[in-house]
Amino acid sequence: MKRFLMTMMIATAAVTLKAGDTAPAFTATATDGSTINLADYAGKQNVVLYFYPEDMTGGCTREACSFRDDLSKYAAANTAILGVSMDDQAKHRQFTQKDSLTFPLLVDTSGTICNAYGVPFSGHHAHRWTFLIGKDGKIVKTYHDVDPRIHSAELLADIASHASN
Repeated sequence: MKRFLMTMMIATAAVTLKAGDTAPAFTATATDGSTINLADYAGKQNVVLYFYPEDMTGGCTREACSFRDDLSKYAAANTAILGVSMDDQAKHRQFTQKDSLTFPLLVDTSGTICNAYGVPFSGHHAHRWTFLIGKDGKIVKTYHDVDPRIHSAELLADIASHASN
């Protein structure tokens, strides 16, 4: 328990991002082995960068499948989905194949991306947090209390609201 609390304190004390902040740059390996940089989306697409605890678990599967099922709505809103967990590429590949996921899952086994975004983690399980990042590279909204059953719909509503501003 003491180690858990220390890990959470370290991960949250370093960074507290809010709307209007520039999203931290990152480079990561995706499910298919390609390299993804946040900069690849700058000026082109919004990004939903969602952190989740573990591949192939109940809430994580529900959340990922909701994003998968709503992918055409995200495409229409010019928004990319990027999932991040501390699982390795092989486990991401299994998850992607098992649930027919058609968006990249990013490997963060070292917790580098979690730390950059201030996402708490315990052991190798990140907390379920999401960042909506605008085309300008600025954080539009942060989500620290995520309900995987409704999160995709919540994000789509916020993306529509952001586009109308």
